[in-house]
Amino acid sequence: VQLQASGGGLVQAGGSLRLSCAASGSIFSIASMGWFRQAPGKQRELVASINNSGWTNYADSVKGRFTISRDNAVNTYLQMNGLKPEDTAIYYCNAMAGSVVKSPYWGQGTLVTVSS
Repeated sequence: VQLQASGGGLVQAGGSLRLSCAASGSIFSIASMGWFRQAPGKQRELVASINNSGWTNYADSVKGRFTISRDNAVNTYLQMNGLKPEDTAIYYCNAMAGSVVKSPYWGQGTLVTVSS
């Protein structure tokens, strides 16, 4: 599975951005897709995920502000509203995929910078 992320950028606090991730390759084996982020000096953390049934999971820090969605087995999106400076990070698209055992696949990161 290959993942191509896009949509990062610079935005002022309170603004919005929409991240997109397009999957290719063995998309039939994808069980879930999600977004992680890594801020300088911090560990990578889950932001949001969505499985094939549409069940979603969010980090407490983004609940009510971010929305993850999928329009098919290929594309997933992260709508980020009410952005805060602490949301500044590199955001990575993730897919859990595999015919039997699911393994993580990663896209290239996209930088989100929120200015105060």
